Formats: sequence, C-alpha cells, structure tokens
Amino acid sequence: MMKAITIKDIAKKCGVGISTVSRAINNHPDISEETKNMVMEVIKESNFIPNKSARNLKLVDTKTIAVLIKGIDNPFFQNMIRVFEEEIQNKKYTFILHRVDTNQDEVEVALELIKEKRLKGIVFLGGSFSHQQEKLQEITVPFVLSTIAITDNVDKNLYSSVSVNDINESKKIVDLLLEYGHTKIAVLAADSSDMSISQLRIQGYRKSLTDKEISINENLFRYTCDNSNAFTMENGYKLMKNLLDSNEEYTAIYALSDSMAVGACKAILETGKKIPQDYSIVGFDGIDISYYYNPSITTIRQPVEQMAKETTKILFDLIENETTNQHRVFEGELIVRQSISKIR
Repeated sequence: MMKAITIKDIAKKCGVGISTVSRAINNHPDISEETKNMVMEVIKESNFIPNKSARNLKLVDTKTIAVLIKGIDNPFFQNMIRVFEEEIQNKKYTFILHRVDTNQDEVEVALELIKEKRLKGIVFLGGSFSHQQEKLQEITVPFVLSTIAITDNVDKNLYSSVSVNDINESKKIVDLLLEYGHTKIAVLAADSSDMSISQLRIQGYRKSLTDKEISINENLFRYTCDNSNAFTMENGYKLMKNLLDSNEEYTAIYALSDSMAVGACKAILETGKKIPQDYSIVGFDGIDISYYYNPSITTIRQPVEQMAKETTKILFDLIENETTNQHRVFEGELIVRQSISKIR
C-alpha cells in the first residue's frame, strides 16, 4: 500500500520549511503570492489533503480580485487604481493589478488568471471591448467593465458596467466649440477600427455637427495607425504633427483624451503658433495635467474616484450577495479653461 503523503513530504518537494507549507494552506498573509502558488501546485499534484480533513481545503481558498488594465500608460487610470487597491484591501481581499497588452485578448488573460490565482472577481479597465456573448459567458466569476464601452448587441444581463455616456459628454464639448464659432474642428482619435470609447466620442462629435447642419470633413480625422496606446501624449503629438503637415483648414482640435491634447499642444507650439489665438484645443477626461498645463486645457472631467468606488461596490455586491448585474452611468463635467477662444 502506498505511504500517505505528509506535510513534511510537501515541504521537501517544494524546498521550503513546514511552516511555509502551513502558511500556504491557511492562506496566511505572511507568504509571497509566488511561493504560495508553488506550494499549492505541488499539493494539488500530490493529491495531498491537509490534516486528512476536507474542512481544511476551504482554507486554501484565496480571496483575490484582479484588475485587468489595458492602457496602463494612461494617467487617467492612476487615481482609479489607487481607489481600487484601497477599497479591495479594506474588504480584506488581495488586490492584483495585471497589465494587458494592446494586442492581447483580455478575456483570454482573465480565464488564465481565474485558474492560476483562483480569483473571486475581476475588474476590466480600459481598452475596447468587442467580445461576443459566448466569450463573456466563459468567465466564471463576477466581473465589472469599468470605463469601457461594449457593443450594443451583447445581453446586458451578462455583465456589469460603470462608465460615462461618452456620446453625450463628447457632444457637450463639441457644442461648446460650435458656440465659440468653430465649425472646422479636427479630431485626434484612436485606431479607426476601435469599437469602444474612441468610436463613441466620434459619434458625439458627428451628432453635434449634424444637429447644427454643419458638414463633416472626413479629412480632419487623424486616426492612430499602429497598435500603440492611442491615448498618450506621444500619440497626440504624432497625430498633431501629421495634421499640421497637411493642407487642411481647421481652427480647433478635439483630442479624445487630455494626454493626447497635451501632446498636440506641444506640436502646435513648436511651429510658433499660439493657443488659443491660432488654434483652440479641447481634451477629455479631466486629469490633473489638463489643469497644470499652460495654457490649461478645456475638458470633460470624468468623476474617476466615484466611478472606481461604484465599480468595487457592484463587484462586492455580486460576490457577497449574488445580486444581478448592474449598470451605472455617471455625468461628466464640462470645464472651460484657457485653451479655447471665440472666433473673431
């Protein structure tokens, strides 16, 4: 008959002390995630049941929540991440921040993490989300899409979401430019195939011009060509330089994020032109740099901290109370600053 495997055998196999194995089994905070995972893997492979009692297997359960972020370079997410970490740790859960590259499929990454870290819940943050219903149904733990738009044809009962109404907020800021007399407004956008935030903000732009019966010049759109993170200062700078090199006529620029607007401002100022005397410029998001940049940038401020708190609240409702999925839409705030002026 095979000899029963003991905790000593597990410790030996892992090359760690018995107390470390015990800490891993009891999900003790005083052990690194890496070591714990390694020990638990060996336990699983060895079919070892601690104390010969299935009761203890419950203790192996991890209380971990992952925030999967696309666009980690975007300063817009920094305050949100801070709130997520605080709120999740206040609930005595472990917080994992996992970066997803632009070309990676976030659902595939999530499915991998659920297995690996035995997650209790997931927040998807940023990126464009054009997954099919079947794909979302594969996710076995509660999840919330935060600041992500999702295609309309997906059943809303399958997911929870927290966002602003990007079409309405975008229309609000373009309406302001029209009030100031600007009718030739260029747009700095993400990839033209983007099905999410960028597309919705462009819809708001089109709606604003169409409502005022102003024709739309498609040549005034500058789309991000490569797979780089679109909403960055570097990208705003690149797209603006491309626009400045063209012969198009425009008096205002709508950058679809504040970071892009800052990059665009640099490109304009380098040519010796002035803001807002030569060009008016607006952004979107309301991040700190839009205020501290000179000239300070007119923008739509998203209530990021409230949005992050609401995201975690919904997630814990789903985990602890097994409630149904919820959708929360926040109002943005139009902030008028020095980067725009009226057409004389």
